[in-house]
Amino acid sequence: MGRILALDFGKVRTGIAVTDEMQIIASGLTTVNTKEVILFLKDYIAKEKVEKIIVGEPKQMDNTASESEVLIIPFLAKLKTIFPNMPIEREDERFTSKMAFKTMIDSGLNKRQRRNKALVDEISATIILQSYLSRN
Repeated sequence: MGRILALDFGKVRTGIAVTDEMQIIASGLTTVNTKEVILFLKDYIAKEKVEKIIVGEPKQMDNTASESEVLIIPFLAKLKTIFPNMPIEREDERFTSKMAFKTMIDSGLNKRQRRNKALVDEISATIILQSYLSRN
């Protein structure tokens, strides 16, 4: 079995989470500048066995696509071109940022630490991945 990667794609930063090789536990991996995410993925996938990539799917409360989906569509096309044999799936990411912030509070992080948007993105990617694992 290979790892599963999850991406919380953003205009500026992309949070990345990964499973263990048994695909049981989702853990935050890092947050990278969105302009560098493809390069990061190429490097990571060259070093680690990755079975699939999960990309967060931002939706409105009425289940329609969020305005940020227009940024994700070209990114998905590029991913499919660069990794043609890699399955790419989507996972609803509604409320992940709020859940990430609550997780930070529950973990005892102080106010300054909770302002770390990169950490919020990484935790959001972890929540997206855990949600995907729970569903499958």
